[in-house]
Amino acid sequence: MDINPNKKVYEMSVAEKQSLEIFKVLYRGADILILDEPTAVLTPQEIKNLFEIVKKMVATGCSVIIITHKLEEVMEISDRITIMRKGTTIQTVNKEETTPQELAGMMVGDVMELNIPYVPVERGGKCLEVKDITAVDRNKVHILDHVSFDLYAGEILGVAGIAGSGQKELCEGIAGLYHLKSGEIIFEGENIVGKNPEKISQMGISLSFVPEDRLGMGLVSSMDIIDNVLLKDYRNKKGMGISREVSRDKAEALVERLNVSTPAIENHAVSLLSGGNIQKVLLGREIELEPKLLVTAYATRGLDVGSSQIIYELLNEQKVRMKPIMYVGEDLDVLMSLCDRILVLCEGRVTGIVDPRKTTKEAIGLMMSGVRSEGEEACSIS
Repeated sequence: MDINPNKKVYEMSVAEKQSLEIFKVLYRGADILILDEPTAVLTPQEIKNLFEIVKKMVATGCSVIIITHKLEEVMEISDRITIMRKGTTIQTVNKEETTPQELAGMMVGDVMELNIPYVPVERGGKCLEVKDITAVDRNKVHILDHVSFDLYAGEILGVAGIAGSGQKELCEGIAGLYHLKSGEIIFEGENIVGKNPEKISQMGISLSFVPEDRLGMGLVSSMDIIDNVLLKDYRNKKGMGISREVSRDKAEALVERLNVSTPAIENHAVSLLSGGNIQKVLLGREIELEPKLLVTAYATRGLDVGSSQIIYELLNEQKVRMKPIMYVGEDLDVLMSLCDRILVLCEGRVTGIVDPRKTTKEAIGLMMSGVRSEGEEACSIS
């Protein structure tokens, strides 16, 4: 696993922290090993290495439970598979006696298509220009190294890269949450570098950022759905007071539209919801704001098939409405199916911007490891 041993844990992204936790468990060894979504942030090569280690542990008598929503990995690594839905065991089956399609149906309670449809939209004008931005960490090491790209209306631009390649800092830099050393970010003719989220909002720029740390940065874990909606609504208040009724109506509409499973929208902390429902609340709230730019980081990490499908549909709806969307992801299959173009980062540098319908997953994997793409089509910034 590609882990910098000198990096402070508090400086790590969620992906790097998860990789570190896996490393610690494997180093210490165990008789019973429980891995919760262990591959969500790993590259294909790291997943292969992890599975080889797990198989060796099983061969020596270790019992392993892997919790995952990636059906192809379930079919590769498992001997038996237990399907759970809403806290209830649906069925336990032998791997040889089932199929991914059957498993997906049991997971969501219905027949489920596993394909992510690509929605073709004739893209509009240029909305966002990122010009030669650079950022450093506390040790003065470049975390973003002269990154440049454009984003257009009606486009989903995917961002791929090994964990810790600068994805987190890129998103936060655009949102005004991470200091950029140099460069420009031009949105609707305005340079927003050096502006915090409040300043960006005061400029009349409606930007929604869905961070990878859903409860640390996106929502307040101890608050209920109504209050979390209110956090983005209070600036629109009229008069001296704040009306919860408006936020209540929005929360009820959000829960109904996205099929959020919750006992109540009031006096029930969002931290008590499942990961999928937390993400629905966060993304639904941001989309409700009618943003001119939507930036999402790992929007479907750890979500089941049904919840992920709802997220993909929401993003495609925004794309059809000609919204520019930046989608940071780790599943190359999803990136290649959902996105119009994919920007690849390695150690803070852009190693290529590709059309997923004109390249391969293996080629993107090489770019993630630092091999720059060749050819005019692959390297085109626009």
